[in-house]
Amino acid sequence: MSTLPRHSALRAVPADAAGGARIELRQLRYFVTLAEELHFGRAAAREHIVPSALSAQVQRLERAVGVLLVDRTTRHVALTPAGARFLIEARQIVAHVDRAAVLAQGLALAAPTLRVGVLDEGYDAVRPVLHAVQLRHPELEIHQVLAGVPEQCRLLADGRLDIGVGRLPGAAPEIAAEMFRLDPLGVLVPAAHPYAGLAHVPVSDLRDETLLLADQDQAPEFNGFVAEVCRSAGFFPTLFSGSVQTLRAAVDLVRQGRCVLCTPESTAGVSAELVWRPLGPSVPRYPWSVLWRANDPSRYAVDLVATARALSAELGWREAARERAS
Repeated sequence: MSTLPRHSALRAVPADAAGGARIELRQLRYFVTLAEELHFGRAAAREHIVPSALSAQVQRLERAVGVLLVDRTTRHVALTPAGARFLIEARQIVAHVDRAAVLAQGLALAAPTLRVGVLDEGYDAVRPVLHAVQLRHPELEIHQVLAGVPEQCRLLADGRLDIGVGRLPGAAPEIAAEMFRLDPLGVLVPAAHPYAGLAHVPVSDLRDETLLLADQDQAPEFNGFVAEVCRSAGFFPTLFSGSVQTLRAAVDLVRQGRCVLCTPESTAGVSAELVWRPLGPSVPRYPWSVLWRANDPSRYAVDLVATARALSAELGWREAARERAS
């Protein structure tokens, strides 16, 4: 999830011969842009300069700071651990300078924004949280970014996302996570399917079904969860040979009768033509977490986490699942 290479270490850079070199604002801007793109050509194009000039300015910044901020090879560009720490402050400095200029000119400030990563627009697990945050902050622009959890973590780490939503099995020091909802797991089937009339579908019955899982690159953590549920029942599922990248495409395959879809209850209303039934007899529940930058959360990101925590307690999202009747 981190873009930092394992071999990176804190390495000193000789200071300018003149000594006392000052950090220039344009150097900070170039560095922030390079950190977002991790490519000198793309970063230079954004700043309307040539790559060699951008590289020279970043090198001067490193000499002024006295530490290597960027690892450069012929194959990749990556921030060093020092560069990742420096990025947090550099981004804030640039934002504050821009804000000061706007205030000095007497212009209206742009509306605050919150960029939230979601797996698919068909998942409703976090939607009540977003609605509550919007009611509390009507001035806030919330932008939903469709991305799998691995991509969300990359976007969080480099500052292009404020909040992620999903399951984060492994610990990442730069990403904080808090579970806010346990979502009952079930299957989506056509209304004429035998499962549609059951109060719950025994997990062992899935042994004879063709299961459609999520795209492995987008949601490996969800696929692993479903596979573990099946293994706990003594079998490994027969998987649909193709793949889809959206819930809408998955629904179309289920509607054709080509497979059944294992999915949380938060997707139950995705299609009026399909029926969602929980697995049983003990309903497995998928853990949803909110994710955010551990060292650099925005004010609104902190508020969203607090809102998710409060709604979870109020609505019992983490309580033991009750048996559901058909």
